[in-house]
Amino acid sequence: MGQSDLKKRAASSQRIVLLLLFAATAINYLDRQTLSIIAPILHHQIGLTTIDYSRVVFIFLLGYMISQSLAGKVIDVIGTRLGLFLCVAFWSVVSILHGLVVGVISLAVLRLFLGLAEAGNWPGGVKAVSENFPPERRAFAVGVFNSGSTFGAIIAPPIVAGVAGIWSWRLMFVAIGLTGIVWVVAWHRLYRRPHVIPFQEAAVVADSTARRPFRQFFGERAVWGFMVGRFFADPIWWFYAFWLPEYLAHSRGFSLMQIGATAWIPFLFAGIGGWVGGHASDVLVRHGRPPVTARKIVMVISAILMFSGIPAFEVHSSTWAIVWISVVLFGYTSWASNILSLPADLFPSEEVGQVTGIAGTTAAFGGMLFTLATGWLAQNVSYGSVFVVSTGMIICSAIVIVVVVPRYRHGAPATHSPRG
Repeated sequence: MGQSDLKKRAASSQRIVLLLLFAATAINYLDRQTLSIIAPILHHQIGLTTIDYSRVVFIFLLGYMISQSLAGKVIDVIGTRLGLFLCVAFWSVVSILHGLVVGVISLAVLRLFLGLAEAGNWPGGVKAVSENFPPERRAFAVGVFNSGSTFGAIIAPPIVAGVAGIWSWRLMFVAIGLTGIVWVVAWHRLYRRPHVIPFQEAAVVADSTARRPFRQFFGERAVWGFMVGRFFADPIWWFYAFWLPEYLAHSRGFSLMQIGATAWIPFLFAGIGGWVGGHASDVLVRHGRPPVTARKIVMVISAILMFSGIPAFEVHSSTWAIVWISVVLFGYTSWASNILSLPADLFPSEEVGQVTGIAGTTAAFGGMLFTLATGWLAQNVSYGSVFVVSTGMIICSAIVIVVVVPRYRHGAPATHSPRG
């Protein structure tokens, strides 16, 4: 087989991988968004209060936090193909069981299991990208698969509002679970890891031959940078993903149908931001910037965009509030495409899942704390205070990423020559 044939085969395989990862992430977020959209209905049907809702989200994030490091380690050991297969199959079954919810306690238990299952999507996705894409295309690939989360969030409001209004919110959970089962079948048939790792530097591959004990990862500056950076940044996304419909209903007076008609708009811009941010840093890499430096440049610009959270709650016009929130989410996903790419820039493929999982653990912990704070602030102070605090959090995250995460990994330079 000639070189051109190999390149065509690799390109075809990469497109399939990205499509599958995008679809898994979209289903993942469709699962999550369903609850946030029907929360106003559940207030009446199962007695779910605002504080109850914050606790249910907390329970989900608790499961997510517990599973992050474990899922990353398991996927590194058993491989991307089997690891993601099991994760999606598990969360699909749990989603279907949501149709049987009878009260707050049963809802919380199912959300705990959903968090445990869904945590593997990002360690597995980043690992799959590291196995299939070169450094100068990696952030864009991460941006594409991560934009599945925004696609899921885009389609959720109109679909969920429509189904809940015409039929039943219980049926919605069952339908989403079945789409996950379809994905599992497609993944099993189509995903194959390359026989070689063509995109890792020789020194990095050699360094990965012996698996390190878990505790050794905490001796790496980069790991601490990812952990603390995501602790402050990821809760911002959780806030908008889980609380935007509640905010629009309680602070802006939106009905369920108005939420269905407008709540998808910020997530559309979030989807665009992920692609733009990933592409921007990849362009810098192709023009000679070290991958980590390129990611940091785009992340700082993205953090500045997220300051739009301040005018988002101050404006009287609901239309302008949606506009400013759209800017925030554009900036966040641009940021996310790059911070999710950094583990693959600094660590070998065999460790990417675990490093991503460790950082995801602290991110989920930050999300748990911020979710409880959001519930209390929204009920006792105002949503405005939440917008202010989230803006301060992205400043802290940006400082940590710029200062703590090194340009190169000690003993294994994370620099790559751009390929044509």
